[in-house]
Amino acid sequence: MINIKVFGPGCKRCETTEIMVHEAAQKLGIEVQVEKITDVRSIAMAGVMNTPGISIDGKLVHAGGLPDQAELESWLSA
Repeated sequence: MINIKVFGPGCKRCETTEIMVHEAAQKLGIEVQVEKITDVRSIAMAGVMNTPGISIDGKLVHAGGLPDQAELESWLSA
């Protein structure tokens, strides 16, 4: 199982990013555990300066704006 964290204060882009992660995982047949991080201090400590941010198994892979669907799928299948 892949552990994913979606960082963001709860804005529409952050919610959309979380949905995109679930959809990409389902498309690829990958089991994921998604945690939404909304605490500003925790977001900053993770190194996310622009939200939404995504970390996969503890590695920050994206910050700022919606991720590209193809990139998201490649991160999940790596």
